[in-house]
Amino acid sequence: MDNRPTHAQIPAPGQESVWDYPRPPRVEKSAERIQITLGGVVIADTTDARRVLETSHPPVYYLPRTDFADGVVSPASGSSFCEFKGSAKYVTLRGGNGIVAQGAGWFYPTPTPGFEELRDRIAVYPSAMDACTVDGETVTPQEGDFYGGWITSRVVGPFKGAPGTLGW
Repeated sequence: MDNRPTHAQIPAPGQESVWDYPRPPRVEKSAERIQITLGGVVIADTTDARRVLETSHPPVYYLPRTDFADGVVSPASGSSFCEFKGSAKYVTLRGGNGIVAQGAGWFYPTPTPGFEELRDRIAVYPSAMDACTVDGETVTPQEGDFYGGWITSRVVGPFKGAPGTLGW
């Protein structure tokens, strides 16, 4: 596309450039099989995810709360605010072998207009999990401590989050 910055990678056939994603972000249905593993066990498995696509960010996948295993999700302290999606609350995730990932996921209890599809869905920081997969492909976590993007071979960047990219 003509609006990509000069440092943006050119996508190959079948790939997407995060520089073609919109701002404000878009919510998109995904029938890809998403699995999340923590402590050696699958804690979430769905084919009913939503991808949030935003300029310069790899997709963030939101899974139905009901597709997490029983007893995995519990409230965590803290909150944050997204100028587009509204106020987020955090969750702690529990996996096998007593592994606990404090504040490793988030959700929007009352998403703003245009993002209602995210209600009752949880996003997870892939860096805090053993593995997150999209149709069997293991995700590379987006760099940085704030963003929770999922990098697969489907998307090209560069991606916001690494040192020096805050102004993108």
